[in-house]
Amino acid sequence: MRDLDALIKAYDIRGTVPDQLDAELAFQIGAAFAHQIGTELVAVGHDMRISSPELAAGFAAGVNSRGTDVLAIGLTSTDLLYFASGIRNVPGAMITASHNPPAYNGIKLCRAGAAPVGQDTGLAEIRTLLETGLPNYDGPAGTLQSEDLLPSYSEYLHGLVDLAGGRRLKIVVDAGNGMAGRTAPVVLDYASFEIVPLYFELDGTFPNHAANPLDPANLVDLRAAVRLHQADIGLAFDGDADRCFFVDENGDAVSPNNIISLIATRELTRHPGSAIVYNVVTSKAVAEQVTEHGGKPIRTRVGHSFIKQVMADYDAVFGGEHSGHYYFRQFWRADTGMLAALHVLAALGQTGRPLSALAAQFSRYVASGEVNRTIADIPAVLDRVESHFTSDGATADRLDGLTITLPDGAWFNLRPSNTEPLLRLNVEASDQHSMVRLRQDVLAQLDP
Repeated sequence: MRDLDALIKAYDIRGTVPDQLDAELAFQIGAAFAHQIGTELVAVGHDMRISSPELAAGFAAGVNSRGTDVLAIGLTSTDLLYFASGIRNVPGAMITASHNPPAYNGIKLCRAGAAPVGQDTGLAEIRTLLETGLPNYDGPAGTLQSEDLLPSYSEYLHGLVDLAGGRRLKIVVDAGNGMAGRTAPVVLDYASFEIVPLYFELDGTFPNHAANPLDPANLVDLRAAVRLHQADIGLAFDGDADRCFFVDENGDAVSPNNIISLIATRELTRHPGSAIVYNVVTSKAVAEQVTEHGGKPIRTRVGHSFIKQVMADYDAVFGGEHSGHYYFRQFWRADTGMLAALHVLAALGQTGRPLSALAAQFSRYVASGEVNRTIADIPAVLDRVESHFTSDGATADRLDGLTITLPDGAWFNLRPSNTEPLLRLNVEASDQHSMVRLRQDVLAQLDP
């Protein structure tokens, strides 16, 4: 039996190929998913990684082995798989390892309507089935049908964002050799856009840079190209294109916090009084601006399964995370980097201001970015940090890790990693000096 502890994560299945995940295990996971989900049809897509076609074929064969039909949508982005799940109202599986290095691959699962599958919503049961074995099935095998949903996906996205009347924008798009290289040319084929492509060739070895735009090192080429071509904006997608990061006309990265506020205010204009969901690491400026625009800010834990569930609970119109994930009620509460990009492009095209000025209106505080520290006894450290700061009048909550808010409004969050003995620190304050001072104080408490 494989080491399922290392393979089955909080939100998906992910590991190295072939030692942790191969076509045989993908077959077993597909069979377990079909048995558990109990539907007549499952949509299956895959990214451009070298191992993805074989894993997708194994997973689909496993689904078929339980009498369940498969809709194979082929090379696709994760949000296009969510579109298939939503528009057809069927469960889905995406073979991808997102931004991980080439040796990795994985499986993201969803129920009908792109509802998330995580540890508490199906992954634990799948693991049990893998460990104990499936009951016998002697009925007929399911069928496999193929369909390209990219044109209808593009049409659906354009139905959600009005791009008419905007000025002509020059856009540099860095697909990172990932799936945006297939989806961006179709979705962004619009009269108001002039596209400068970077690394649109699908290549799961990622020969130019890692497909993780959260790391500033992977934005270097995009930033240079924006300046070289005097573009209005740069877009960077991760490997499976469900996240999008933005660079302004100066080649400077735009904080996802500002993008959350920008899209939230647009959605509140169309849906007054709606709830907007954000996680504990997101800037407090988001909650302030949502309130100022008549919305209801709802704070929740980090992670797509939590965001999507809270969005459902409050019928939220939009949700955002600091990591570049953007969720939309009109997209089955799923995350889609491409729809977020269209919102930003529409906002930019409809104003005469550059992106730097458009984003600056949403920037109020200074953030540290994420700082990781290896910690052996995480609960003890969190208790010690909480005691240290609350003794000086700060308030604490444990919604996700530990969040401490100081009397002057500065705050930090310490959140344990789901997979490693790490604490992830994020700090925000009114100015750079205060942020650095608070960050140093917290780090000193981690290793006194």
